This record gives sequence, C-alpha cells and structure tokens, in this order.
Amino acid sequence: MSTFTKTQVTDNICYLQLDRGKSNAMHLEMIEELSETFSRLAEDESVQAVVLYGKEGFFTSGLDLITLFQYDEAQMRTFWDKFISLIQEMVSFRKPLISAITGHSPAGGCVLALCSDYRVMSAGEYIIGLNEVPVGIIVPNSIYELYSFWIGSGNAARFLLEGKLLTPQEGLSVGLLDEVVDFDIIMNTATRKAKQYMQFERHAWQSSKQNIRKGLLQHIEATKGAAIDQVLEQWWRPSTRSILQTIITNLTKK
Repeated sequence: MSTFTKTQVTDNICYLQLDRGKSNAMHLEMIEELSETFSRLAEDESVQAVVLYGKEGFFTSGLDLITLFQYDEAQMRTFWDKFISLIQEMVSFRKPLISAITGHSPAGGCVLALCSDYRVMSAGEYIIGLNEVPVGIIVPNSIYELYSFWIGSGNAARFLLEGKLLTPQEGLSVGLLDEVVDFDIIMNTATRKAKQYMQFERHAWQSSKQNIRKGLLQHIEATKGAAIDQVLEQWWRPSTRSILQTIITNLTKK
C-alpha cells in the first residue's frame, strides 16, 4: 500500500505524485516507497512513460531534516544507501521520465528532478537548485556529475559551492529546466512531452538513453561507498549538527 505516493495510469502514462504533507519532505520510508514504485513501473508493460509531480507550491522540499536529525548512525547509513540507490534506479530507468516541478524544489528535490529526461516547472516565485553546502552537507561527487550532466561542469561547480538556488527563469536559462509554464497547464505540458517520446521506436529510444547515461551510472556505482562514508562523517560533525539544529529550530517556529 502506498503511503507517501499516489499513482494513476492513463493512456500508458503513469502519473506518480509525491504525497507527504505540505512540502513532500523525504524520509527513509518515502525513499523506500519511491524505489519500490520505480522498480514496479520498470517491469510493468502497460506503462510506457512516467510523469513525476508534486503539489501546487512544492515538488519536494528535499530531505526531511527534522526527521533525519533524529536518526541514529545505522538509520542514517541505511537512508543514504537507499537514497543513492534510488538515484541509480531513476537515472537508469529505461522509459521516458518527465518531472512536472509544481513548486519549490531545492536540494534533494532538485536531485530527483535531475534524474528525469525532461523538466517542466511552474512559473512563480519558486526555487530550484542544490543548496547542501550552506546546510553543512557534503555534495557527493556523483551528485556533482549528475548536475554537470545537464548544466555543464563550470556552472555545476559554481552553483554547488555557493549553494545557489535558482528561479524558474534562471533554471531555464542554464539548461536545468526545459520549460517554464503556468501551473494550470504543467501536467498537460508534461503529458505532451511523454507522448512525444512514446512515439519513437521503443528499443531505439531506450537503448540510446542507456548509452547516453552509461558513464554517469558507472560513476555513481563506483563512488557510492566512499560517498556515503564521506557524507556520514560530515553529518555527525558538531559544526554540522549545530547548523542543522538552527535550521530545524527555525522550521519548527513557523
């Protein structure tokens, strides 16, 4: 039973909605559910494409820092192992995957969107990007490679080191986003793109996608263990815990 996601299949397209509270913040159980869903959709012959979307105002705010802050060392290691495995699963997903970014999409939300083939975002005062460094979290090299895959290594390096969050128009201008549209047509726009991809000869499209992403996937796999160790070492540093505690205090005041 799905607790943190919803799925609906129409015309061979699975619409997969992130559905956890107002901001869709991700914890271990949500990551596990997403992974199980993508595994199932990969094998489902009736599904030819997936549109991943959130709620008006939020795609996902990223990792649920309030919940993660309470995890012990074993739980945190499990979380990061499952999170990077989810990234691998989404990057290697053979079928067309469109992200309909329905609002704010910082940090882990941006990472999910980067795994897709096409990103359309709602116009408005929203932000997208990787802001881990200001939070005290080390960005794994594999995430940098994923960012670079779409926006180039120079922009990825600059943006990561300053934790830059972009507006939809800024995201469009650097190639992070493919389209920016009003919220009321975002799902139609994503559906249209999915159907365009679905028109192509399936084996040729899917094999080409795998070829294009082969180096990226090999890199994610090769660096996974070291990345988890490095992220976890940083996570437990007193300086990082202090930053996180301040962020959580501010979040819980609202």
